[in-house]
Amino acid sequence: MTHTIQPSNPEVTPAPDAPAAGIQAQPGTAGTSSAPLPPALKRRVPKYSDLAPLMQFKKPEFSKEARLKRASTIWELRDIAKRRTPQAPFDYTDGAAEEEITLRRARNAFLDIEFRPGILRNVSSIDLSTDILGKPSRLPVGIAPTGFTRMMQSEGEYAGSQAAEAAGIPYTLSTMGTASIEDVAAAAPNGRNWFQLYLWTDRDRSLELIERAAKAGNDTLMVTVDTAVAGARLRDVRNGMTIPPALTLKTVLDASYRPAWWFNFLTHEPLTFASLSRYTGTVADLINSMFDPTLTFDDLDWLRETWKGKLVVKGIQTVEDARRVVDHGADGVVLSNHGGRQLDRAPIPFHLLPEVKEAFTADNSEAAIMLDTGIMSGADIVAALALGADFTLIGRAYLYGLMAGGRAGVDRTLQILEKDMARTMALLGVSKISELTPDHVRLLNR
Repeated sequence: MTHTIQPSNPEVTPAPDAPAAGIQAQPGTAGTSSAPLPPALKRRVPKYSDLAPLMQFKKPEFSKEARLKRASTIWELRDIAKRRTPQAPFDYTDGAAEEEITLRRARNAFLDIEFRPGILRNVSSIDLSTDILGKPSRLPVGIAPTGFTRMMQSEGEYAGSQAAEAAGIPYTLSTMGTASIEDVAAAAPNGRNWFQLYLWTDRDRSLELIERAAKAGNDTLMVTVDTAVAGARLRDVRNGMTIPPALTLKTVLDASYRPAWWFNFLTHEPLTFASLSRYTGTVADLINSMFDPTLTFDDLDWLRETWKGKLVVKGIQTVEDARRVVDHGADGVVLSNHGGRQLDRAPIPFHLLPEVKEAFTADNSEAAIMLDTGIMSGADIVAALALGADFTLIGRAYLYGLMAGGRAGVDRTLQILEKDMARTMALLGVSKISELTPDHVRLLNR
């Protein structure tokens, strides 16, 4: 026999003059319950034994470790970095070209997405490992090449390469880095080191760098092709940014409340570069003296014949150029507008990504697709992977950690990103990178 249980309707209440069955209405308490208050709702005088656990005040911590641990996002590391770094080197990292429209658009691109999670998936274990250019990486992110890095914080490239080694990810040394190829290799002997090259007008000097990179064990050469001339980085112009930093009245005043930076800068060896021993002048002058505005695809052919390892071309901003560099021998491309530091209003790598992925698929190309610019969280990285990137690179995010706390700050950057990625993937219902698809991300229209 089937019994039907009807749900009660909480909106139906007895009429005011008709008490519910079993409850005797009390005089003067119309509309209220006569049931006694539960013990938990009765007021009482608090006991010391109840208050004592609530009165255990935590001792303030002011150490570097405690400061970095309190940072839960890359943006919070940026706040720490800004407080601890003089304006000129901080702005060199933080700034971009002209009105900085490209950088804002790149960051907004990651904000203007909607994740599409799947439910009821087993995500008890998240695997963030991947393969890039024929070798494994514990995380789908590497450290991008950055110039003048020891000017941001005295540990510079050594902190970055050692943190990357510990995290099991690639580290890329810039031609304009402030440590030599050999010293970085010695600092992280078990790391996967890549070298970024600017092809100079002086080909003999470029060849010397290539040979040094190969001898030091770098397995990948990343040639940057979006620097025919220097971009108009107006923050640097306004700050009078020079290499090395000049001691003006403004910089002395700026140093007065950032003594740790100046102490570290003045008590360590002067800045030396991977590509030249000393230089005095503005950043723009240095760039313009090094970069070659006559570069063509013929130079890429020469580089492919010269370098026997993996070859990656960085600075790709159109589908056509992505295809062409692969036709000329590139093993991978980095979709990048130089962090918005060259051409303002340049294409946004995250927006370009699906088109390049579609083109490579149509071509049956196995070339790797990497992406940088605008990444400030692990969720940004997951979104890029879902839309077709094989790998990502971080520049500013790593430098914010470096300026916030040296090697420990870079470690903290990678910890934050790893935690972000694992949480985002779990909430999307995927347990490994290969399960991410474009269906997990929808691009919103502003």
